[in-house]
Amino acid sequence: MQCPRCESERIQRDYDDAVFFLRAVGLHKLLCNNCGLVFKGFDPMRTLQRAPAESEAKRVHNRRNAPRYNVHLPTAISLVDDRVTVGKVSYSEPSRGHCETISKQGMSLSLVGTRFSENELSRFGRLLFIRVDLPDGAIEAVVKLVTHDRVGSEHKRKWSLGVKVHQMSDDDTQKLEAYLEKLASDRPVVISE
Repeated sequence: MQCPRCESERIQRDYDDAVFFLRAVGLHKLLCNNCGLVFKGFDPMRTLQRAPAESEAKRVHNRRNAPRYNVHLPTAISLVDDRVTVGKVSYSEPSRGHCETISKQGMSLSLVGTRFSENELSRFGRLLFIRVDLPDGAIEAVVKLVTHDRVGSEHKRKWSLGVKVHQMSDDDTQKLEAYLEKLASDRPVVISE
């Protein structure tokens, strides 16, 4: 038996039963597991059964596209000015922080005493300019704020920022990739949810 729309053979009985007199003659509501089409089909022997979809919660898999590594690298973090005119970009004075986790696609940054307001660091999609001091030289990038959290006790609170690389020069990208390759051979990958 095939789906009339996508011609897939991944068919099961639908969760909503057909009316009694249709079921008595072997007609059932069927569901295509490929495209989701519900249609009526002839199944007098009841060979097709209901099968619940596998729950996403049961599947444990790592959806990351790039491995992450724990590091402790000095980082200068500046805000990118929102009122950007074409061709001109300005940055705020940098605040000192650290890069705690690094990958090819993003980083986890921490900031203790910051000169930025809470509004500035709690806006998703906010662009930041960062300079990370790698052992082989510094890299610079424009990153986009993905997550933010204020952690720690009252007197020692710090910002924990998750950022995604938005723009980086080719030279800095090569420098970062070389550093990550070195980390891959020296350290284990961070496996955390």
